[in-house]
Amino acid sequence: MGLFTLISGHKTDPSFLLHHFLSYYLKAGCQVCFVALAQSFSHYNVVAQKLGVNLSGARDQGQLRFLEGLRSYTRLLFTDTAEAQNPLRFLRTGSDLRPLYDFITAALTPSAGDQWKCPVLIIDDVSVLLSLGTTALQVLDFIHYCRASVCSRRQGVAVCLLQGGDVSEDADLELLYNSLCHQSGLVLRAEGLVTGFCKDVHGQLTITRRTQDGARPVLYQYKIQDKTVSFFARGLSAAVL
Repeated sequence: MGLFTLISGHKTDPSFLLHHFLSYYLKAGCQVCFVALAQSFSHYNVVAQKLGVNLSGARDQGQLRFLEGLRSYTRLLFTDTAEAQNPLRFLRTGSDLRPLYDFITAALTPSAGDQWKCPVLIIDDVSVLLSLGTTALQVLDFIHYCRASVCSRRQGVAVCLLQGGDVSEDADLELLYNSLCHQSGLVLRAEGLVTGFCKDVHGQLTITRRTQDGARPVLYQYKIQDKTVSFFARGLSAAVL
C-alpha cells in the first residue's frame, strides 16, 4: 500500500474528506492513529456516529489511538513545567517534533494478539503546528519521518489535512503546502464555487494522483448531505439534469 495523501481546501472546509477516511479505515479494520490538532474528540465522535462509526468504542478496543491536541497544549499552557509524557512538550522546550513522532510510532506498533490490518496515520490540521511556533522545516522533517515509518517501512497509509496553503501570504505555510504536494501520492483539493452558494452543488474537488507517468488532475463537484457526500462530474448534478 504505502500511500501518503494530502487534503487541502480553498474557500471551503475540506474536513468532510478527513471524516470519510477516518470512518473508512476504521470500518476496514485498520489500526488508526489520529492526531487531532484542530478539534476535540467529541467533535469527531459526533460526525463519526453519523457515518456509522463509534470512535469511543474503537478507542476502548485499542483500534484507535487518539491524540487530542487541544487538551494537550492547553495543559502545557497552564502548567509550569513540560509534562514528560505529553507528545506536544516540544512546544515548551523548543526542540524538534520527536516526542510527537515517538507517540505515533508507539501508537501504531502492533501488540501481541492484535488483529488489526495496515497502520493508518491521520493528522488534522498540520498547519496548526506552524501556528504553535514550529517552523516549516521542522514540520517537513516530522512528516518525512512519519512517511518513512508508516508508508515505507510498514506499508501503511498517512493522511494529512492542510488548510489554505496554496493561496496563503504566509511564506512558511506556502512552503509547507508545496513541499507536501510534491511528496504526496494523492492530493485532494476542495474548493468553493466561484459563482458562490448553490444548494445543489457545494463545491468542487480536484483529485491529483501522482504516478511514474506524471500527474493528471480529475475534477468533480460535490454535495454534502447529512450522512454522505455525493460526487458527480461538473455540470451533471441532479439540479442541472
